[in-house]
Amino acid sequence: MILSCGDALIDFVPAKSADGHDVLRPVVGGSCLNVAVGLARLGAPTGFVGGISTDLFGTMIAAHAQGSAVDLAYTTRSPDQTTLAFVRHVGNEAQYAFYDAETAARKWTYRPGSIPFAAIDAIHVGSTTLIHDQGARETRAMIAATQGAVTISFDPNCRPNLVTDKAAYIAGMDAFAASADLIKMSDVDFDFLHGHDDYATRAEALLARGTSLVVITRGPDGALGWHAQAGPVEVAVPKVDVVDTIGAGDTFQAAMLFALRQLGRIGREALKGLGEAELRKVLAFAGACAAVTCTREGADPPRWGEMAATWDRLG
Repeated sequence: MILSCGDALIDFVPAKSADGHDVLRPVVGGSCLNVAVGLARLGAPTGFVGGISTDLFGTMIAAHAQGSAVDLAYTTRSPDQTTLAFVRHVGNEAQYAFYDAETAARKWTYRPGSIPFAAIDAIHVGSTTLIHDQGARETRAMIAATQGAVTISFDPNCRPNLVTDKAAYIAGMDAFAASADLIKMSDVDFDFLHGHDDYATRAEALLARGTSLVVITRGPDGALGWHAQAGPVEVAVPKVDVVDTIGAGDTFQAAMLFALRQLGRIGREALKGLGEAELRKVLAFAGACAAVTCTREGADPPRWGEMAATWDRLG
């Protein structure tokens, strides 16, 4: 099984009513929940770790996850309210206003012994849960409890409007990167964390520190990957008519983890032996899945039935 640990929330996305008025439509989201849904829809046994409320919105989140076969056995349900995010689009980028005080996701705690790590291939972490002290602390405790037996996947998925101390946040993200086997970030995330540093220089430093795979996504410009054995790789993404970019990065992350699992490269040692052709296939498949998500409203990752032919075609 692959686990995704972090945020689960409700996005209020812009829409039009039948009479043409601007309205906001509630849609289940949260980067780490989206990753879990994306993995499960492609067919990987997947569980979600984090806090989900028992309120109205939390019930929507749980039903959405279970509707895609995400295992919620490792989820903590509580009466604390659900995190809400209000979305607006600026160009092709989604911007968010979060309401996240005293929420179920923010108050999640890791329960020692609650996860059977021997049965887990990989754990993905990232996003808003890591911004606040408690979420970061509890996630570090979970990672430490794996004792290096599980592949750690990390996507900072930065939300600058939630960051109050940028220097401390960057230091925290650097610490999570140091514990990760696989790091994926968007070009926007990279700029926020590292300014105008060179992608390759930063990636090579991470590889030298022990990370196995570093990936930078660049929207319509494709993805870049660096691996100690496979070397640097660049792949294009399909050109599509973009409806909405919400969840595209999460879909890429999910599809990348799924593809590694399909190739037998998801374990820590197996990931170190990834070949160049395998890496190209992994990134190309992830880009194709993300492109499908961009043709839909909200975070709506594709299912295996939609992507099986693409997987086969990539060789």
